[in-house]
Amino acid sequence: MNVSLKTPVSREGARKLKAGDIVKITGIIYTARDAAHKRMLENREKGFPMEIKDCCIYFAGPSPTKPGDAVGSIGPTTSYRMDKYSPEMIKYGETIMIGKGKRSFEVIEAMKKYGCVYIGAIGGAGALLASHVLECETIAYEDLGAEAIHRLYVKDFPGIVVIDAEGNNLYETEPEKYRRN
Repeated sequence: MNVSLKTPVSREGARKLKAGDIVKITGIIYTARDAAHKRMLENREKGFPMEIKDCCIYFAGPSPTKPGDAVGSIGPTTSYRMDKYSPEMIKYGETIMIGKGKRSFEVIEAMKKYGCVYIGAIGGAGALLASHVLECETIAYEDLGAEAIHRLYVKDFPGIVVIDAEGNNLYETEPEKYRRN
């Protein structure tokens, strides 16, 4: 199914998405990789640098921006690097994660418990994905360089729901279909 998503996305909205849905996201998403996740959780008593409730976090760090562009190439980072942080981020309110690669059992259990989905972005297509970013602003941890947290305004940012809030997981179901053929 093709789905147009507007951020922020509530837990109820995330639960409506199903593995295999093709999505186009419009609105605010945030970039954060492992160093930013670690720092956010270490300092959570002081508050998060963005509204965490119903937010979408893209596991990415933009390349340097060319003049006239909103952002440089911005492909997804391998998501398992965030697995030790994601269950807690989901508990605090994150409803959408965007990245590439498999997720741990603990992450999937948190997704099911709280209502969160994992959307796959195409690795190696960072320049294409950057064309959907209309604005980019560094909002926290500038000292981390590309791993700083950036607020992106995106339009029709493409992805596919790889793991839904029920735990349906394309990384498990789709290879089996090919083995049977």
